[in-house]
Amino acid sequence: MAETKKRHKHEPKAPPEEMPREADRQSGSVDGGPQPDVRFAVESEVETVPAAEFDQLKKELEETRAKSAEYFDGWQRERADFSNYRRRIERDQALVHQNAAGSITKKYLPVLDDLERALKARPTEGEAAAWSEGIELIYRKLQSILEAEGIHRMPAEQEMFDPTRHEAIMQEDSPDHQSGQVIEVVQPGYLIGDRVLRPALVRVAR
Repeated sequence: MAETKKRHKHEPKAPPEEMPREADRQSGSVDGGPQPDVRFAVESEVETVPAAEFDQLKKELEETRAKSAEYFDGWQRERADFSNYRRRIERDQALVHQNAAGSITKKYLPVLDDLERALKARPTEGEAAAWSEGIELIYRKLQSILEAEGIHRMPAEQEMFDPTRHEAIMQEDSPDHQSGQVIEVVQPGYLIGDRVLRPALVRVAR
């Protein structure tokens, strides 16, 4: 037993296992032998789509694009129709408001005419002059209320007679005016928006 232990003591040590070389580590081979091409293995596993299936997919894609374009065109048409409908409703509402405001305020136009006639003959001296200033304030306030409702006076002086805007109460000769021209506005006309609320009463040159 002692001889066996002694012989083992003097036996040379086994050489250490060699470390893999740098080139082997970079190439993925520890023992330096060739390694399988991983990229080739992955590509070999990809299945090729059959031509018939590819054509079917292409056809389905084209049909989907066609339906998408059709739906988009329909959506645009519906949006345009809704915009037109909304504008029509807003226009109708504005017209209803104008008619209601016109039918009410038209009753106050004779009051405005009376105030204008009173101011044309207003006194310039004494206590009556101060009183007439109060009448003018009332007149201007009434005008402001009408203008806030979109009602304003129609221009007619020196214009050519227009039967849609003017009402002639007299025709007479006038060397200073052309034939058919308005000589004088007897009673002013009024517009509500672009519509005639009350035509102007005028004298017209022959």
